[in-house]
Amino acid sequence: MSATSSSTGTIRGATGRSGGAPRRRLGHTLSGVAVALGCVLFLGGFGWAALVYRPYTVPTGSMQPGVQPGDKVLAQHVSGSSVRRGDVVVFQDPLWGDLPEVKRVIGIGGDTVECCDRRGRLQVDGTPVSEGYLKDGGPASITGFRTTVPRGELFLLGDNRPVSQDSRVHLQDAQHGSVPASAVKGRVDATAWPLGRMGMLNRTAAFDALRGGGASGHGPLPWLAAMVVAGAALILGGAAYGPVEKLFGGGRGRDRGNGRTGPARGRPASRAEGDG
Repeated sequence: MSATSSSTGTIRGATGRSGGAPRRRLGHTLSGVAVALGCVLFLGGFGWAALVYRPYTVPTGSMQPGVQPGDKVLAQHVSGSSVRRGDVVVFQDPLWGDLPEVKRVIGIGGDTVECCDRRGRLQVDGTPVSEGYLKDGGPASITGFRTTVPRGELFLLGDNRPVSQDSRVHLQDAQHGSVPASAVKGRVDATAWPLGRMGMLNRTAAFDALRGGGASGHGPLPWLAAMVVAGAALILGGAAYGPVEKLFGGGRGRDRGNGRTGPARGRPASRAEGDG
């Protein structure tokens, strides 16, 4: 009986080991696939973002409250001819200074921009614009002005109008306050730093009623961020499979091993009975 029990225990142990091996192989294969896919998503997201976006540091408070001085923003590489009214852009114009600046597009080529109506609002081609993004709610400007934007140029203002040095200050320049569309380096999509202010820049609907529509939508940044996060999760999950499988699978292996030692210890007693 003890010999039969020993053989049965050995067969069961072998069956358990042979049944667990394919599952372990499948688990290791899937974990490898997860890590590989995670690397593709993680590195692909970062690589794509590096090609499409560039970080800039905002030097002044002219774009408060949406963008604070010292914020590091991510600007998508776009052609100046593709930006629209309401977009926040990074540009550099020698007539304005040596450093890149951040301002909001108010008028594009052919627009007539004037301020202000009786409610203190800007007018673009005679249509009042309610600018909900202004610091302290407005007015749109403390000084009146009227200008027509030349073709291929942009009229740019800061959101913090009392302190912003923008197109209003340069109305007497050669370009009459406008900036060539070719001076645009990118369209701001998000704040990347500090962490407490990280997030997508809100799109304004202030210019939606105008001919040609309002601000552009967001670029691919949300999808790129999702790729990076998903890639990191797959890498961590796949890499964790091995240690987790050893931790829990090893415990089951020891239990099976202990079960096999019972019949082995019973064999000497069987031999003693036979001798007697």
